[in-house]
Amino acid sequence: MTRNSDKNMTDWVDDFEEMDTTRKIYTISELNADIKLLLEERFPFVWIIGEVSNFRIPASGHFYFTLKDEFSHLNAVMFRGQQRKLKFEPEDGMNITGMGRLSVYEPRGTYQIILEYMEPAGVGALQIAFEKLKARLAEEGLFDEKHKKPIPFLPQKIALITSPSGAVVHDMLNIINRRFPNMHIQIFPVKVQGDGAEDEIVVALELLNKTTDADVAILARGGGSLEDLQAFNAERVARSVFGSLIPVISAVGHETDYTITDFVADLRAPTPSAAAELAVPVKNELLRMVNDNFVALEYRICNVIERFRRNLTDLAKGLVDPKKRIQDWRLRLDDFASRLSRNFVMLLDRKKEQHKWWLDRLVALSPEPQIHNINLIIEQYLYKILKTFNKELENKSARLRELSARLETLSPIAILERGYSITRTIPDSKVVRNPRMVSINQDLEVMVAKGTLTCRIKGKSENGPKNI
Repeated sequence: MTRNSDKNMTDWVDDFEEMDTTRKIYTISELNADIKLLLEERFPFVWIIGEVSNFRIPASGHFYFTLKDEFSHLNAVMFRGQQRKLKFEPEDGMNITGMGRLSVYEPRGTYQIILEYMEPAGVGALQIAFEKLKARLAEEGLFDEKHKKPIPFLPQKIALITSPSGAVVHDMLNIINRRFPNMHIQIFPVKVQGDGAEDEIVVALELLNKTTDADVAILARGGGSLEDLQAFNAERVARSVFGSLIPVISAVGHETDYTITDFVADLRAPTPSAAAELAVPVKNELLRMVNDNFVALEYRICNVIERFRRNLTDLAKGLVDPKKRIQDWRLRLDDFASRLSRNFVMLLDRKKEQHKWWLDRLVALSPEPQIHNINLIIEQYLYKILKTFNKELENKSARLRELSARLETLSPIAILERGYSITRTIPDSKVVRNPRMVSINQDLEVMVAKGTLTCRIKGKSENGPKNI
């Protein structure tokens, strides 16, 4: 056994020495470079999900952290140039979904993922749902400009639908009071995120439209992530805003945030503060404009009066003596009255002649003889119809009596009245036509003319043989 082992080892060494001239010997750098090439070609871009840990930002500004799940971990990096697309700040313990490329750090022989895009886990699904709902409502026409109601220039009452405790409501109240003091404001307190926010916003919009004493409503909240703004991306809220009889200004989030409510509302404001500025004008500016318009109107009226005064003076200079003008008009009036009287008498005589001619013609064409002849013809047709109807009625009555008699003869009840019966099995109620359908001691239901009997079979026969 030992000799064979020694021989095999010797042979192996000899073979290895023969291969020594053809084998490839890598340096560490070469091997890491080849692995880097293979890995980057095999996984150019991948999507990955995991939990952030060991998050750090060195002086370079790049993000370095570890992505892990229940069983493994992977080094990750996001360079400073890709961070401008982020809408959140990563931190330890946060679950994220990212897209990047795998690479090998050759000096240490470790591989890592270089992320190009990153979002909190779950935001991708919310974004897809957002885009689908947006496309469906747009197809239904909820975003069309023809449905947008105009915002009143100077509302008498403004309704604020927002959180009563946040900074948003205080900012809007300060801006409205600064722009137009003593403006009537009604606040509908609602939750703007979390459980129940959607229901409270819908109820507030319904209550707003029941009172119908507000001229415009502002639906507002501060900025936030896609999850924070989810209540304003809900279909129920969008349809409530669309169905509101009172114009609604949507002021949700910051200038870069867009929600479904922004597209459905009658007006979209980039921020709650901007919505307050759009809802009311500046009272002092209105007063200044009114004063300027009053001064301009007074100046124009004075100019018009002065122009009319000059025209009146010019016309008065060329005016003829009114007494002479009145005498001329009196003469012309008498002439017109005389001519009108003659024409009227002539017209009346002509109409009388036409009336007499039409009256004579009407008497000659009187329809009374024709009506008498038509009445005689109608009476003849009526007599014939009644005669035909009575004859047909007698025929149908005789036919009915004949069919009734035949039906009475074939009635099963009449057969039972003559002493016959119908036998049925229990409980499936099948009519017994053959002894083979039943068995000894089986219960049967026998129908007679006045009711039913329940019987038990003691014996049976078929064409002579018994108890078959």
